[in-house]
Amino acid sequence: MAPEREGGARERATAGATAAGRGPRTRLDQPRPPRRRILPEWDPDAFGRLSERVARFIGTGRFLVWMTVVIILWVLWNIAAPSELRFDEYPFIFLTLALSLQASYAAPLILLAQNRQDDRDRVNLEQDRKQNERSIADTEFLTREIAALRVGLGEVATRDWMRSELQDMLKELEERHNGHRERGVFPAERPPGRDVDDR
Repeated sequence: MAPEREGGARERATAGATAAGRGPRTRLDQPRPPRRRILPEWDPDAFGRLSERVARFIGTGRFLVWMTVVIILWVLWNIAAPSELRFDEYPFIFLTLALSLQASYAAPLILLAQNRQDDRDRVNLEQDRKQNERSIADTEFLTREIAALRVGLGEVATRDWMRSELQDMLKELEERHNGHRERGVFPAERPPGRDVDDR
């Protein structure tokens, strides 16, 4: 019994040494502290909404009018203004750079807005498909129920059917009664009064 106790104590001692060698234990009942990130964080949904607004504005006639007005003013200022006030000389390199920069940002923003719209359309299509499946299942269920009701009503005796059956039976009884009377099957009718046999 004593060697077993010594062996158990040795195992606990080695387990404690290995646990101490691992470092601080992580607690599972507490959340981990947030890790620092090198890249800045942003909300993709907010960025997507912003891209949709920009793409919507770029696709309007107002944007085209304002861009045309800015370009005309830019060109006129750099041609007609005094040479000291001109900021973009005749080849208009700065204007070309600004327009190419605007185009290079507009294209990805428009694609991002289109991707978000495609995702929304896909979700709506999936919901419509599920709704159609539910509607078809409900329609099939109601069709089966109506067919079962029709079959059940076909077997139910209606008031008109009962009336016609009773009238047929009454006619049949009258015909039998008349037939038996003509043949003399029924005894002659006795006058009302006290009969001798009734004693």
